[in-house]
Amino acid sequence: MAESQARTRRSAEELKKGRRRSMSEFQAGAEVLQVKGLTGGYSPRRPVLHELDFTVRAGEMMGLIGLNGAGKSTTVKHLLGLMAPHRGEVKIGGTTLEADPERYRGSYAYVPEAPVLFEELTVEEHLRLTAMAYGLDEKRYAERRDRLLEEFRMGPKRGARAAHLSKGMKQKVMLMNALLAQPALYIIDEPFLGLDPLGIRSLLDRLTEERAKGAAILMSTHILSTVETYCDRFMLLHGGRIREMGTMDEVRMSRGAEGDTLEEIFYRVVEESDADGRGA
Repeated sequence: MAESQARTRRSAEELKKGRRRSMSEFQAGAEVLQVKGLTGGYSPRRPVLHELDFTVRAGEMMGLIGLNGAGKSTTVKHLLGLMAPHRGEVKIGGTTLEADPERYRGSYAYVPEAPVLFEELTVEEHLRLTAMAYGLDEKRYAERRDRLLEEFRMGPKRGARAAHLSKGMKQKVMLMNALLAQPALYIIDEPFLGLDPLGIRSLLDRLTEERAKGAAILMSTHILSTVETYCDRFMLLHGGRIREMGTMDEVRMSRGAEGDTLEEIFYRVVEESDADGRGA
């Protein structure tokens, strides 16, 4: 037991980035994520992203959609600070990564497409690790932990090490870690991979609840029906550029496509962009 606790404490110190900023610090409609003129990629001579301008507000779920290679993952890497912009600016919680790294990193929680866990830690140790990294007191930690274990049906696995979990269960641990933190901004990349139907429903219900409490949510996914049903707005990337952005009604109106589904709009935008050479 002592060895397990020591292992968790060491991991928490490795992960701890700075002061946590919760959704309660932002008024409804406040711009939690601000991206202005973002141009970036792996080489300044051949950028992947071109002049991206968008925001995600408190109490809003924004869907990020596009084909493979459209620039979604590169966008997320810039938001996380894993890549530096060639031009433009990214702010989270009112600051850039360069100006205040602790405040920036403490304002969001990220769920990657592929689970990244400490194989030797148990499910509960991962949750405690997150609580320590975000500075949660014992009472809030216990309340949130117990609820998440029940919602995601992971109670029987709370003592299981990550090495012995299925991919879907590992994904649930990643999601529970993010939800435990209750940050101002959630950045979620393809969250449904590996989840069973009950897990998907639990996640969508919780994201809806977090949004109602004031969280800003950016969700990258290929499941267009989910974006249409659950997201307040969406942003369609193609060729590293924003081709459409807004609510379903706004995009339908701008395109004269009343009654079209998001899937119909998506394919039409991609075909039009490719036809006039804007897809590259």
